Amino acid sequence: MIIVQLKEGENIERALKKFKRKFEKTGVIRELRARKTFEKPSVKRRDVVKRAIYRQHMQNVEE
Repeated sequence: MIIVQLKEGENIERALKKFKRKFEKTGVIRELRARKTFEKPSVKRRDVVKRAIYRQHMQNVEE
């Protein structure tokens, strides 16, 4: 359960923003979308490798 502590006189928009941030950090939505469809382990591994290659490429371009 997510609990958001409010300070005296803090407006609801700021509290809602804190709640959204905490909720996003839990990763519930990300996990829900991942479980929506089955993805083969080999495809998952391939995606991880592709992302790593891309990141490394971008890092090399930056330098």
